[in-house]
Amino acid sequence: MAIVLLLRHGHSTANAAGVLAGWSEGVGLTDTGRGQAERVAARLAPLAVVRAVSSPLQRCRETVAVALPGLEAGTDERIGECHYGAWTGRALSEAAKDPLWRTIQDDPGAATFPPSPDYAAESLGQMADRVVAGLRALDAEVEAEHGAAAVWVAVSHGDPIKAVVAEAVGAGIAGLQRVRVDPGTVTAVHITPTRMVLLASNTVEGDLAPLVAVPTAHAAGDSTVGGGEG
Repeated sequence: MAIVLLLRHGHSTANAAGVLAGWSEGVGLTDTGRGQAERVAARLAPLAVVRAVSSPLQRCRETVAVALPGLEAGTDERIGECHYGAWTGRALSEAAKDPLWRTIQDDPGAATFPPSPDYAAESLGQMADRVVAGLRALDAEVEAEHGAAAVWVAVSHGDPIKAVVAEAVGAGIAGLQRVRVDPGTVTAVHITPTRMVLLASNTVEGDLAPLVAVPTAHAAGDSTVGGGEG
């Protein structure tokens, strides 16, 4: 299958304010975030990126416009932010005092966000299932159109990308909080017929070309016993 580069949006106005943006409207990039997206653009420039898909939220759309200015990006709600319900817009310093915070940290599979009349709510498990399934479906589309050596970019958010990384290393939703994904970072994942394989996580600099070379030794997606050949 193709290789996807997962790009977390750059530093946003919500990051600066210390609030949980969720699906709030009007949350864009700060100057710091635009600078991060520009650095990603330089890293992506040598690659033949065949497709870009973004979360519908403003901070992601702004990021992909800077990071891949020559490629028209579509949007897909399946890779959008977690639906935080009544926690949307809440200060993280206040959220940390809520008993649900400890569940999120210690047993994320049991964490469901409270309902809200204004914002949808889901569990972290539902978010992870949505994002992983959506990413697999998009990856299959890319491979069908461009071949198994294709490289594409998905621009998303911290928790969704953490869910993909946790899935790739076999930790599942229980391992969500063992993963760190900072604003403006690139994570590389190879989605094979049998599993997701993590190639790199939370990178901020460096040549991306070695990470997107599709291994050919095992067409079924099996990993080499004892490690890679390179």
